[in-house]
Amino acid sequence: MIPVQGVEGQTIAVLGLGRSGLTAAKALRAGGANVLVWDDNADARDKAEVEGFPATDLTRQNAFDGVNLLVVSPGIPHLYPTPNRVIAAAMDAMVPVDNDIGLFFRSISNPDWEMFEQPPRVVTVTGSNGKSTTSALIHHILTNAGRPAQLAGNIGRGVLDLDTPEEGEVIVLELSSYQTDLARALTPDIAVFTNLSPDHLDRHGGLGGYFAAKRRLFAEGGPDRAIIGVDEAEGRYLAGQLSVAPEDDRVIRISSGQKLSGPGWLVYARKGFLTEWRKGRQVASIDLRDIAGLPGAHNHQNACCAYAVCRSLGLAPRVIEDGFKTYGGLPHRSQLLGEKNGVKFVNDSKATNVDAAAKALGAFKNIRWICGGLEKEGGLDGLKPQLCNVTKAYVIGREAAEFALKLGDVEKDICTTMEAAVAVAAAEAQPGDVVLLAPACASFDQYNSFEKRGDDFAAQVAKVLNA
Repeated sequence: MIPVQGVEGQTIAVLGLGRSGLTAAKALRAGGANVLVWDDNADARDKAEVEGFPATDLTRQNAFDGVNLLVVSPGIPHLYPTPNRVIAAAMDAMVPVDNDIGLFFRSISNPDWEMFEQPPRVVTVTGSNGKSTTSALIHHILTNAGRPAQLAGNIGRGVLDLDTPEEGEVIVLELSSYQTDLARALTPDIAVFTNLSPDHLDRHGGLGGYFAAKRRLFAEGGPDRAIIGVDEAEGRYLAGQLSVAPEDDRVIRISSGQKLSGPGWLVYARKGFLTEWRKGRQVASIDLRDIAGLPGAHNHQNACCAYAVCRSLGLAPRVIEDGFKTYGGLPHRSQLLGEKNGVKFVNDSKATNVDAAAKALGAFKNIRWICGGLEKEGGLDGLKPQLCNVTKAYVIGREAAEFALKLGDVEKDICTTMEAAVAVAAAEAQPGDVVLLAPACASFDQYNSFEKRGDDFAAQVAKVLNA
């Protein structure tokens, strides 16, 4: 655990007692703070009490008298669409609001670092899609190369639950827009921006607010090196803002699908090959086409981001390539579950928005596509360029019929349940087909999370594979 620094003797309230909130409460207590906790959920309050944190009702009048800081879990809205009532009360009482990411960055360094020949480094990864895979891939490459590394944030452990970093260690953090938007301190050594597509628009007051939340990691974080995906206008804008000249290699530009040129530091993937250019010369090239854990152009973009981070940390191209080849992928993200009679079954339940689903559809041919769920804002137009890869769609969700109507001329079955969708898709699939779960929707109409949805898909696929 990383004790929070600079809070000794202060009274600090924690709102939300899930993984990050309860860990923050423990880290604050370890730092000498008097900690008040609250969660609207009674079960969460009971768990906190077992850990020695009796609940204090932060919804009561004058609850913030004498409170120095409110620490908020990332799922709780602080501004849009409307502030949570506890956060609104804290702001009315002029109490600052922070989250565990802000506490982490103000507490991560310690006097022991002055004795290190190679101090620890913090790498942060944000963007709309690919954050988890990029973060996990960086961590895998580093550990595969024998470098000490820890993985946390929006993936794995809570940031304050990390072990105190040792000399030369790399902390890899996946950060969502919810986390970067509110953190009062952001000081990464290396920061990655994968891409941007519409998501969480209600939470950020529109696309501009969503981008602004991610931009904070760079504009206010001031990383020593910024790795920026430039396949969207926002990425090109951000890279331009952070560069002082075209040859400024503190910014590494990343692309998947287009060749980049110029005097700066460039890493791009095109036709299955990753290429690194620096100062107008090619430095290295890696064939990604047969790397099982990184299928499709979207994963090639993730590979480019991870490659750029590891090169910034001093790893050689061949060492990084070895890491690529041994990377097994993450559950629910282009995860190959198995193959039977020439038919592959792929779980991409994490494709919860149109852009992510489009990238999944672009990674395969002859797709038996399982899709549907709780549709997000923006419609399905972004899927149209990839629908040529779909042989047939099998629609799930409570509003399956309505979703199916939006798929146009694509052949489709309204299955409603995962069990029915997998059974029909498997029965109709031919050798060379891919049965792909890439919902393009949130899961909450039928499941508690995209993980639960993916687990259900895997369970139904297991029945087919074992039949």
